[in-house]
Amino acid sequence: MPTVQQWGRKESIIWPPRGYLYTLSALFLSLAATGLFVYVRFQYGLSPLERYYLPYYLRSETPGLLRPASTYQLLYVSDDKSRTRARPALDADVEPGATPQLVGEPLPLELSAQARQQGVRLLFREQPRSYSNKTFYAWIEHWIYADVPLDQLFNTQLILGLAAFVLQLPFSIRKDIQRRKELRYGRRLKGPILVSPRQFTKAVAGNGIGIATNDAKLPLRLPRDAENKHFLIVGDTGSGKSSIIRQMLYQVDARGDSAIVYDPACEFVKQFYDELRGDIVLNPLDARMPYWNPSKELRRKAEAKALAVSLYQPGGVTNRFFVEAPQKIFAHLLTYLPPPVELVQWMSDPAEIDRRVKGTEYWMLIDPKAPQQRTGVLGSLNMSADSFRLLPKQEETTSVWTATKWAETRRGWIFITSRPTMREALRPLISLWIDTLVLRLLNEPMPNQKPVWFVIDELASLQRLPQLHTAITENRKSQNPVILGFQRRSQMEARYGDDAEAMLSQPATKIFLRTTEPRAAKWVSEAIGEIEIERLRETHYDGSRAGRNFALDRQTEPLVLPSEVSGLDDLRGFLKYGNHVARFSFPFVALEEKGPGFDERKMDDLIVPGTPLPVEPEELQGNLLTPEYAVQPPENQME
Repeated sequence: MPTVQQWGRKESIIWPPRGYLYTLSALFLSLAATGLFVYVRFQYGLSPLERYYLPYYLRSETPGLLRPASTYQLLYVSDDKSRTRARPALDADVEPGATPQLVGEPLPLELSAQARQQGVRLLFREQPRSYSNKTFYAWIEHWIYADVPLDQLFNTQLILGLAAFVLQLPFSIRKDIQRRKELRYGRRLKGPILVSPRQFTKAVAGNGIGIATNDAKLPLRLPRDAENKHFLIVGDTGSGKSSIIRQMLYQVDARGDSAIVYDPACEFVKQFYDELRGDIVLNPLDARMPYWNPSKELRRKAEAKALAVSLYQPGGVTNRFFVEAPQKIFAHLLTYLPPPVELVQWMSDPAEIDRRVKGTEYWMLIDPKAPQQRTGVLGSLNMSADSFRLLPKQEETTSVWTATKWAETRRGWIFITSRPTMREALRPLISLWIDTLVLRLLNEPMPNQKPVWFVIDELASLQRLPQLHTAITENRKSQNPVILGFQRRSQMEARYGDDAEAMLSQPATKIFLRTTEPRAAKWVSEAIGEIEIERLRETHYDGSRAGRNFALDRQTEPLVLPSEVSGLDDLRGFLKYGNHVARFSFPFVALEEKGPGFDERKMDDLIVPGTPLPVEPEELQGNLLTPEYAVQPPENQME
């Protein structure tokens, strides 16, 4: 049967009363339980005669302290109808039943079979008679209750009732304290809920990726079907982003899934790189870099434009013409399927570019009749040549890699690394690799294919990734989770402009660590959400009839203040998924260096001090050294 969702606000029915409602309820339930235990003991634990004499047992003990005597009616049995040889009835003489009496109501007892065999014929109630309370109590205690005092007759039942009350106290006192706090500080009506890691896991039925915390023995877990809705991790340097990512990568490794890790600090590759697994390091300066030819990534000519867009980004260029024109020309050159060395030669030779572009619609972009436009386009086109010049040649490596082939097999992990000193030169290649992998992994996985985790730490260290927006919005269908880590919202806005808002809101799981930038802290507070609070407002007044007035006040306020976000300690943060927010702290996960983070490749681009400049031809040297040549006009030089 489908559940019916309740809309609207939570109304105040019994909330305003200020008493200790839950503790009083616990006391009432304990009394009810004690009464039940006593009834069960009375009905099934006492003999018929003990049940009959129980009121007398109570009367003879309590009034006996104040009055010496009281009136009672004992039960007697006799072997003849004249009642001359009567004696007090004992337990063996009676059993449950009904015996009519000459005066008064029938007795709820009758003679037992054993008594009848012994010749007992009559069971009756004596006339009211005065007995000493003390003597009567001693007699009934010995002959009816086998010397069991009244205070011990229901001792076990009273202890059980007290135990029931004590067991409820932790819950009831906690709820009453919470209720008193709600009365003073307000209670939530609508909005996100701030819970502990254990409560979060239970509320969302977490059975997927988890984060070990210091707040509970079990990890804080998310639902398995929420993993492909992506993760966002925001926090300043040192706040713990890498520790959380490291925890998640451990679990990805344990599952046997594949991962694409952008590792700008070369720390994850130290810990997770496994050559036997078939891992790849994409860094032209690293000796583990395989041979890669961008031309081999193409299946159709139209795909060349997507690669070119990843390579050439606006950056600080105000005129988009000088970005889009190099994109079109580079895509056209790529359709000739040149290897990287040949591609660099073409990009450095305007004549070769003219020869391959002439006769196409791109010729007008570099027409010699517009020299300034031609110079600007060719200059922008040549900006990425330095990056391709760093790629290893095929004879320098023993392996060949393409994103297209890897996306089919998904064997091993891919580590895209860089070093701060060479990051600027590698940015175009890194963007090209990530975008190409995104394009190749957008299809739904085959039945035997496992998910691929995109882990991009320090996203701001990269140039704009055109396909990242596609990865976040469409990778859910391909079951490939994306983990984005960055420091500040302003970094994303600087890189992606208006698209930043959609990209930041798309991941379903958001982890917020310390962010000291005021605008970023405010954005985190807004992203966590606001709650509607209902408070009990109390008004005191003086007068002839002094008293207090109470009124309910409703207002909206942030669940987490910006100052709380900016003031978080290291390794502490908030995790939001859906309408649940968990405040948690997590342990520092130390880096295990199982291998080198960077294995430098031998290259011939080292600068050696004292290296002489290239020697110019003798004729040119002479002309350059003569003063006449230096002052000669250009037209005379041409002659």
